Amino acid sequence: MKREKNLWWIPSLILIIFSILLLTTNVNAQYKNGFDLSNLDKSADPTKNFYQFAVGGWVKNNPIPDDQVRWGSFTILAEDNNKILREIIEAAAAKQNWEKGSAKQKIGDFYAVAMDSVKIEKLGYKPIIPDLKKIDALNKKDLVKFLAEEYLNGNGYIFNFAVTIDAKKSDSYIPHLSQGGLGLPDVEYYTKDDNRSKEIREKYLTHIANMFKLIDVNPELANQYAQKVLDIETKLAKISNTRLENRDPIKTYNKMTVDNLVKLSPDFNWKEFFDGLGLTNLNLVNVAQPKFYKGLGEVLNNVPFDDWKIYFKWNVLRSSANALSSPFVNERFDFTQRYLNGAKAMPPRWKRVVQSINMTMGELLGQLYVEKYFPPEAKERARKIVDNLLVSMKERIEGLEWMSDETKKQALTKLSTFGVKIGYPDKWRDYSELEIARDSYAKNLERVSKWSRKQMLARLGKPVDKQEWFMSPQTVNASYNPTKNEITFPAGILQPPFYNQNADDAVNYGAMGAVIGHEITHGFDDQGRKFDEKGNIREWWTKEDGQKFQERAQKLVNEYNNFVVVDTFKVNGALTLGENIADLGGLTVSLNAFKKTEQYKKGEMIDGFTPLQRFFLGWAQVWATNARDEYLKMQVKTDVHSPSVQRVNGPLMNIPEFWEAFNVKPGDPMRNPDDKIVKIW
Repeated sequence: MKREKNLWWIPSLILIIFSILLLTTNVNAQYKNGFDLSNLDKSADPTKNFYQFAVGGWVKNNPIPDDQVRWGSFTILAEDNNKILREIIEAAAAKQNWEKGSAKQKIGDFYAVAMDSVKIEKLGYKPIIPDLKKIDALNKKDLVKFLAEEYLNGNGYIFNFAVTIDAKKSDSYIPHLSQGGLGLPDVEYYTKDDNRSKEIREKYLTHIANMFKLIDVNPELANQYAQKVLDIETKLAKISNTRLENRDPIKTYNKMTVDNLVKLSPDFNWKEFFDGLGLTNLNLVNVAQPKFYKGLGEVLNNVPFDDWKIYFKWNVLRSSANALSSPFVNERFDFTQRYLNGAKAMPPRWKRVVQSINMTMGELLGQLYVEKYFPPEAKERARKIVDNLLVSMKERIEGLEWMSDETKKQALTKLSTFGVKIGYPDKWRDYSELEIARDSYAKNLERVSKWSRKQMLARLGKPVDKQEWFMSPQTVNASYNPTKNEITFPAGILQPPFYNQNADDAVNYGAMGAVIGHEITHGFDDQGRKFDEKGNIREWWTKEDGQKFQERAQKLVNEYNNFVVVDTFKVNGALTLGENIADLGGLTVSLNAFKKTEQYKKGEMIDGFTPLQRFFLGWAQVWATNARDEYLKMQVKTDVHSPSVQRVNGPLMNIPEFWEAFNVKPGDPMRNPDDKIVKIW
């Protein structure tokens, strides 16, 4: 694709790009002029802690609502979106005579029955009694058949199976087996003996027992059941990869024939399982974690079958709890949100149901969302700003002093073939075979699960659908997909504070420009760089350039490893490396584009700040966040993203323009020593 090199028209484009968005008519007052000076903490020194200086006032004045575990730009915008979605959904639910099969009929019926708390309370756990009885009647010889049937019903026990894009043949799909079967959010909570992990396991035992008590298991037996569940999950955890190990797409690509899978894992009847899924002629499969499947047989054989039945019941309970009566909902919330994440109160029912619709029928709801709030003109204009950042990345690659011409040529080829998705799909997902009725919330969730599994299995043997989206239009996020080599920016994120039509270029480039640059850089981070322009894992780097990249990336790992988040919990520099590279690259690429604007060239001050200073203030504003300590402890263990304070400060410590803007001198905390400065993209 041809890229424009002359960017003189960027400033005017930036000012009008989303002028027609109706969403911006309700912009929060703090974003009215791009950056609210009350966000500042003027008592803080920007050379010591820029995050505190830039948004310390915001942090002080925006406490976390009781039903949230963190509160910041993403959550605030998501909450605003929830209110919009609620209006759309409740309008659909208010009528029962929509055309059968229409989006409004399905969305409205799903919401209406999910909001019928009187009916749900009356049912108690009756919706799952058939599942529990099925497990009671299960014989060991029927285990594989049971697991296949349950998979088709939307339930995954012990391991995970999916149909995904083949990472070395990205024009086709492949069956994909991966580790699974755990109820806690991280493998290491089962295997580590630090105080936090041991405490979590004790709380988890109590939670499991409490859930069994709710289906009338006596307390003593419920405690025994909980221990059996934890024992099984611990065995599965010990043969599982860590979260860090699973970041590597090369290590998790192990394509083999079904015959070789049988040799790897001979104690499980794989042919019967695949036949049960309707995949009778299956030949090849990718096994993400071979050691898990090698050890699976021993776990299956060493656990008494009656214990497996208890484990299966637990999985029914934990996966269905939020669709059952309030005792189940409350117990699940108390452990997963109140204890693990620090939430103080449960969100109102309407909000939980909106989230449920987003998770199960997000694109169907998205059709109604964009119809009202994101017209086609906005989509076209948004594409142009993304193109500008792609041009900036091209210039950055061309100017790299550490990369050879041979690798640069390959990098530029990959960049030139980036796919870009803006706002909403050109072709909507087909929901015509999905049936939704006003009979039962639990039944509707089951219907969606079955439909979703059927849709996924139907991919096999078909060419990859390049138009398919994996994020709904209302999502407040953005993404890079390495196997498709594409970036996606849903309509939900194309709003203040990420993009603000009332703001100056500096703030918009520091915010949305850096977000766009972030996703572009993911194509060249420590894992994205392993994929070529077609989305295939391929070594397109020279050996020398690969080593230079690793050396630079390791400096970033070392930098983030030293960041203390809360108490003794630090950022895991290796786990968060990809996101940290993307943050640094995104800021650098966006800054490169911002320097072409008239605002930057003129250097006129606004509210006492230069354009360059406002650029970095815009960056900080995006990440202004309050988070509970429990959430932060969970985040550093399980999330590939660094917490917000470190996301703001970390990249800036490596950017000379930031030092210039705020007079950061050698030796100041916001400036890395010369031998530790990181420059990649």
